[in-house]
Amino acid sequence: MIDLHTHSTCSDGSEPPMRVVDLAHAAGCTAMALTDHDGLSGIAEARARAEETGIEMIAGCEVSCRFEPGTQHILCYFAEPGDGPLEDQLARLRSEREERNRRLVLRLNELGIPVSHELLEEEAGGGAVGRPHFAAVLFHLGAVSSYQGAFDTLLAKGGPAYIPKASVDAPTLIAAARASGALAVLAHPLSLGLDPRALEREVRDLAGSGLVGLECWYGRYSPSQRRDLAALAARHGLVATGGSDFHGSYKPELRVGIGQGDLEVPDSVLSELEERRP
Repeated sequence: MIDLHTHSTCSDGSEPPMRVVDLAHAAGCTAMALTDHDGLSGIAEARARAEETGIEMIAGCEVSCRFEPGTQHILCYFAEPGDGPLEDQLARLRSEREERNRRLVLRLNELGIPVSHELLEEEAGGGAVGRPHFAAVLFHLGAVSSYQGAFDTLLAKGGPAYIPKASVDAPTLIAAARASGALAVLAHPLSLGLDPRALEREVRDLAGSGLVGLECWYGRYSPSQRRDLAALAARHGLVATGGSDFHGSYKPELRVGIGQGDLEVPDSVLSELEERRP
């Protein structure tokens, strides 16, 4: 069993990288990928812990791409820290995210909610500040009735405090990943918000741009959704990958390795990805 989709305090998870590795090892995973948003800063810590526990650690990241009507995220695997086209894209996205955070604080203040950078940094525990930290602060301030309520009423698309995140188009990101020795996989494909025919076209186009995998065995998907997505991946010559999308206390229903309890991504997925490396 492996888990190729986890997050730490280096983006929007609640647990430090070494703790995520410990949880993967405790769950019985033979390998895991740390896939924080827009960066690779947690890889060194996670890798050091993985060497101690004997679990295989894959360097990765998750990137939001420009897309409508839903959201499109690309997972990049074997994305080692260092100079290159992918790191250039990630550095730009991190810089623009910091500007987005500043604008979001101002927007919330205009709505009469006393969110501050200090409160956000405290919630993030020294990690990168993202929307989950905004949601947690909003809940602690009593501005919303629940953590999820912050997204439902304020932060989601169309909400009064929604500010678009900086993004890149998927073909550009896929090309940057490949030029840096990494592989690109479409994360949680149903979040694109497309009907089956449109999803088929999008996956076909992304495969033509160099996408190598589709996240079929996803923590929140039902068995039938997973099977349908695996068939879609097969039709376009893509590796059917999977992972929990662990975020710790920010998504408590998703646990490392097993998602909501029934996830089991086979070890063979990693071998299939290895065969596609440039």
